[in-house]
Amino acid sequence: MPHGSDLYARTRRNWDADKGPMATDMMAPFRSHLPLQGRTLLLVEDSRFASDAMRLMAQRSGARLRRAATIAAAKGHLRVYRPDLVLVDLGLPDGRGEDLIRDIAQSRHSPVIAISGDAAARAAALAAGAVAFVEKPFASLARFQTMILEALGLPEVDCTAHEAPAPDQMALIDDLRQAAIWLASDQVRAEPRFLVGFVAGIARQSGDARLLTAARAAALDAAGLDGLQQLVDDRLARPWPTAGATPLG
Repeated sequence: MPHGSDLYARTRRNWDADKGPMATDMMAPFRSHLPLQGRTLLLVEDSRFASDAMRLMAQRSGARLRRAATIAAAKGHLRVYRPDLVLVDLGLPDGRGEDLIRDIAQSRHSPVIAISGDAAARAAALAAGAVAFVEKPFASLARFQTMILEALGLPEVDCTAHEAPAPDQMALIDDLRQAAIWLASDQVRAEPRFLVGFVAGIARQSGDARLLTAARAAALDAAGLDGLQQLVDDRLARPWPTAGATPLG
């Protein structure tokens, strides 16, 4: 008996050849279950926790996801292959995502979706050439699938309504450890915009309201940075829940 993906591909070829209503009906369940089958996505995202959440959604949609943590790494990927779609976080360690979006758009390499927890960044991202702007985190798998299909100009399918899968808690710990390193650096504290955005993204992805409030306070003054550092240290000192449990609040 053929594997599901093999059967999907075989039926796809038959449908392309026949264009008949019966072939279309045969395709429906496979397209609905794996609406992004065969697609390659490049995610430019520095947070391991957010990246793991995206990886799980891509996997459950049939897509292959590759990740770059920096603008430089993303450009390296793009020199080697052409993904069907690029998803770009706007706050990155080596620059602003808008600059990368502008470069990709001008080269007409691949369509780009901008992703950010900051709704105020929408206008700049779209002006840079993004075909869409989506706020993080993704609340459902259906939202993720629909967003990709629309950006690729593909027909809509009956996407699953399931909630977004829970990412690996170890990835969250790694992000918090990285935040603690940056918070201990005088150089990073002198220009805290990226650091604050990084921690705010962790907080939104994990549903940690106290951490998000502390990150917002840290954007205002040095005393806020001290408070944020203490809270991050407290988070790292606590026992962590198992995968799939509610994050610490």
